Amino acid sequence: MTEEKTTPEAGWNFDNSYARLPESLYQVANPTPVRSPELVAASGEVAKALGLDIQALHSRQGIEILAGNQLPEGALPIAQAYAGHQFGYFTKLGDGRAVLLGEQITPGGERYDIQLKGAGRTPFSRGGDGRAALGPMLREFIISEAMHALGIPTTRSLAVVTTGQPVQRDTELPGAVLTRVAASHLRVGTFQYAAAGGTSSEELQTLADYTIQRHFPEVLAEENRYLGLLQQVIQRQAELIAKWQLVGFIHGVMNTDNMALSGESIDFGPCAFMDTYDPDTVFSSIDQEGRYAYGNQPQIAAWNLARFAETLLPLLHADREEAVKLAEGEIYRFTELFHGHWLSEMRAKLGLSNEEPEDESLIQELLEMMKNTRADYTNTFRALTFGKLEDTPMYGTNEFAGWYEKWQARLDRQPEGAAHSEELMRSSNPAVIPRNHRVEEALQAAVTKGDYSVMERLLEVLASPYAHSADQLEYTTVPESTSRPYRTYCGT
Repeated sequence: MTEEKTTPEAGWNFDNSYARLPESLYQVANPTPVRSPELVAASGEVAKALGLDIQALHSRQGIEILAGNQLPEGALPIAQAYAGHQFGYFTKLGDGRAVLLGEQITPGGERYDIQLKGAGRTPFSRGGDGRAALGPMLREFIISEAMHALGIPTTRSLAVVTTGQPVQRDTELPGAVLTRVAASHLRVGTFQYAAAGGTSSEELQTLADYTIQRHFPEVLAEENRYLGLLQQVIQRQAELIAKWQLVGFIHGVMNTDNMALSGESIDFGPCAFMDTYDPDTVFSSIDQEGRYAYGNQPQIAAWNLARFAETLLPLLHADREEAVKLAEGEIYRFTELFHGHWLSEMRAKLGLSNEEPEDESLIQELLEMMKNTRADYTNTFRALTFGKLEDTPMYGTNEFAGWYEKWQARLDRQPEGAAHSEELMRSSNPAVIPRNHRVEEALQAAVTKGDYSVMERLLEVLASPYAHSADQLEYTTVPESTSRPYRTYCGT
């Protein structure tokens, strides 16, 4: 059934450049048809960016495509091979329940991967059923679109369709397929797979050249383009992880196969946003040792990038010792780059547009108070933005009074004045994030009752996180405290 090609009425315009790479990097894998697909979530914004007709996607033929029952004209479905360090342990992996249909070329000439998650078994399924449950697919839809609205590079979600078929996990759950849109699915793990014997040295170089041409064409003219590739990947990851930290986002599973070389956030399984500020916060049920805790994310990113650099050693220099020196020099720069991005944007969260030597100590003093008083991360910066200091648990303490006096003196030295500082804070501190209890509320209504209105309302609010509008107020409240910590699970 999936071999049937469709007309291009929806605006599909596929190329298949990844499928022209060495065959060791992928396996042909058609989606497995499903019984009775129904569209339950779709992004008109994403469709428009891709050059697709959203109404055509809502048609029966459009839904059949999103379910994997039909193939758009020009699609060449494959499952990509990759490896990864999962909680520090290396293993070969691959798309076990995801099928890359191809790359959509937009009217503006941009290229985006179109991938169906939960589309059935592939040669990399490792005994799994290749399917996905509705809840995790809706979760990825919500989180990825919220991340985009927050200004964080991320994969996007075009649509979710239910399959009309259950999947068996701990219990029987409704099945679904998510259409994920990405700048590419090239990962650190893709290069690890190639370097670990999945391909020849020539094929490794072909993969590196492809990555450069697709994401970093500016380094083609450099004397050592592969060093330029490493530098660009490090730069993008430093920017990305800083943005995660600034909004309290915790990925949950920062394995090397979940680090996209494009600099996008990818794979939203056990991720969540921090309420109470604590660098040791962990949500993932499988992260027993706290390897991927909020405060560890920058160090883990550096570790992952070191694994990427190792794969490039044969390309960096003919002499291995020289190659190692080049790689180490760049990896050491990650911490400096990350810290620079983080510090600059933390200044903005406090309304500071210029730099002074004492700024970091001012920021760290605030964070320490927030940790000690169990302050809500997002709402504390929101309270500072609008002068509602009584809304923070730090208010009324001598420590906070002293800090506030220093902060106000620092604001008084801003060259652009108070109005600019206030606007800087409004645009740097979101009013709303995907609060865990709100996400769970939306998923519960959708999965157990077939009620998608709760999710649709949540998505509307999350679409403008810096609006600070009155209708967002109810979504700024923190969840009621419980004796059990919030836990997330791998499912996407």
